[in-house]
Amino acid sequence: MLGDIDHIEIEASDASEMAAFLKKLGYEEHRRTEHHGESFELVPSDGDGPVFEVHTVKGEETPGINHIAFAVDDIEEATADLRAADVDQVSNPYYVEQTDRTITNFRDPDGRRFQVVGEGDIDS
Repeated sequence: MLGDIDHIEIEASDASEMAAFLKKLGYEEHRRTEHHGESFELVPSDGDGPVFEVHTVKGEETPGINHIAFAVDDIEEATADLRAADVDQVSNPYYVEQTDRTITNFRDPDGRRFQVVGEGDIDS
């Protein structure tokens, strides 16, 4: 049902500082967006490894892993499969313009958030 890891979102005390740290580890900045305030997407320079999406915590958020997202070819089918498997708190798919992804959120038994993501807007 799930594909490869699309990205791992990290909530950091300082997104710029975390981006600089990941660059020291061989990552390159793919894009910077206003998603969650200032956000960075970093990709491994050798092409082998997960994409990290990093933003600065705000409000009641705490630093740490926010979620892990898995790539899927058909977001609507993946959403239906999650519901059929009785997975907790499966959202309806929604489009995020800043990242050009359509996302469905769901929760594990302990309440941690996961996502399945498809490229582009399914309503276009």
